[in-house]
Amino acid sequence: MNRLTSLSEEEQQAIMDEIDMEEFKKGTELFRQGDVPTKCYFILKGCVRQHSVDEDGREVTSNFYTEEQAIVLFNQHKEDKSSEYTFTCVEDTVAVVGDLSTERDMYTKYSELALMTRRMIEESFSKVQEEYAAFIASSPEERFKAVLHKKSPLIDRVPQHQLASYLGMTPESLSRIKKRIFSTKEGKE
Repeated sequence: MNRLTSLSEEEQQAIMDEIDMEEFKKGTELFRQGDVPTKCYFILKGCVRQHSVDEDGREVTSNFYTEEQAIVLFNQHKEDKSSEYTFTCVEDTVAVVGDLSTERDMYTKYSELALMTRRMIEESFSKVQEEYAAFIASSPEERFKAVLHKKSPLIDRVPQHQLASYLGMTPESLSRIKKRIFSTKEGKE
């Protein structure tokens, strides 16, 4: 909060007193594809996977959320407000949980909170745009190298088949790429 707002200590504490923190066990689904989301989440500790089932029945991983990342679906403009994704805890997770029905009241009560949220969304959106552009232009090996460089903890935190799905490749291809990259690194050392 200090980085993104000029809220006083008292205002920050008042907001903290009004929000819920919850712990979720590994495997917990925060919400499922087809559900209408009623909550948003800010990850304090843990890892959550965003995934969906495509028309062919394949499960496709589209993102991972870790510490200091928010899970919010911006689909209020849609007539059918159901989620296109399932969000599942990959690890035991601790998150701040916001109720979307009280969001406007909180923003009215704490105008700086709306500004802070907007800044967080802008930062997040900018990163997503950059990652998407790089992903589209990259080869599978370059995608893995980007994860190594920018999100290296994911490699040890998520199952290989989920990481492969996220990178748009098969687990076998990911295994070959990892072997090639890590054997090259070892050869240089």
